[in-house]
Formats: sequence, structure tokens, C-alpha cells
Amino acid sequence: MRHKTPRTFWLLLIGGLALPALAARIDLTDLANQGLNGWNEHSFKGHTRYRVVDLDGIPLISARSDASASGLYKELRVDLRETPYLNWQWRIEKPLRGLDEQSKGGDDYSARVYVIQKSGLLPWRNKALNYVWSGSQPTGASWPNAYSDRARMIAVRSAADSPGKLYSERRNVQADFQRYFGAPVDYIDVIAIMTDTDNSGRQAHAYYGDLFFSR
Repeated sequence: MRHKTPRTFWLLLIGGLALPALAARIDLTDLANQGLNGWNEHSFKGHTRYRVVDLDGIPLISARSDASASGLYKELRVDLRETPYLNWQWRIEKPLRGLDEQSKGGDDYSARVYVIQKSGLLPWRNKALNYVWSGSQPTGASWPNAYSDRARMIAVRSAADSPGKLYSERRNVQADFQRYFGAPVDYIDVIAIMTDTDNSGRQAHAYYGDLFFSR
């Protein structure tokens, strides 16, 4: 199997932009009016095709992967003491079944959302939560990332959930950091989305709706 940079680390190296405290809601996207402005792409292998589409009257990010792996990320700093809840919508066309997601060779997901917390100047001290649509683990399962024990994978959806259905999610990011890392986190610095199939060589198609933090 080919070697590649651990896919959590490219995010862990990114800095943050301060956002005002006391905001009741922090919008990460405004797909209807701004598209993907303010988001950047990082490629591991090839390019997952990201574009804004209208699906049943709802603006969504379409993400198509064909044996490729690239993600979209946004640099920012969010005060989790004020807005701890990450909200988003997503949908997949089919799950990636049969992969060993706890191995490097199985680190592919139809859809995932990252949040990164920086812990000083050393990137390997940073922490990451990966909310994933798992093809092999049950909803609610969690496990260490195949490349780094400083990143945690959380199966928000699984192969048991209906493909072709748009689901709305709400996660208390501050509580999740406490639960999975055993220490409180007051800020996150980066958020990202990724649909990738470079290890399995398969195809995947997912949609992501507007993302925002809230009280």
C-alpha cells in the first residue's frame, strides 16, 4: 500500500482566525449567496469534485470522489463556551461497506466533517474530532484515527441509515472533546469536510448542507 501524509495532520498545521465572542450563531457557509467563498481545498490524491448545486430547492455542496481524496477546509476560531453546537446536513448516495475503517487501508468515508483544536505551537499536540458516515461501524461507535491517536473518529451515521435522505445533525463539540479526550476545550480553529475513496479505489457521492455553530 502506498504511503501518504496522515490526513488529520494537514489540518492540524493550520492556524485560526479569531471570531467575535457572544455570537448566538456563527455561519460557516452561506451556500445560497456565497457558494464556497472562504473555503480552500487540500488534496491527498487527485481531487474530489466539490460544487454547489440545487437539490429539491436546497443549496448543497455536491462531493464526488472517484478513487480520490481531497477536502475543503475553513480556518477560523470559534469560542465553544458561547457556541458549542455544530450543525449541518448531509446525504450520501451509498455507503462504503466492508472497509476496515480502523486501518490505514480502510480510511475512506462517503462523508466526514472535521473539527480541529490547536494546542500550542507543536502540531502533533493538536486534537481533532472526525464526524463520519461509517460504512462498517454502527451509529455511535468511536475509535482512534488510523494515523494519529490525537484524532478521534465518531460514527454519526452508518450503513443502516437511508441513502438518498438528507439528515440534519447537531453535535455538542465541547462535550465531545471532553468525552473523547478527557479534557475541556474552549476553542476550535479549523473545520473541514471530505469525501474520499483513494484507498479503496471506489466511487462515492455525498451532499453537505450549510454548516454553522450555535448556542
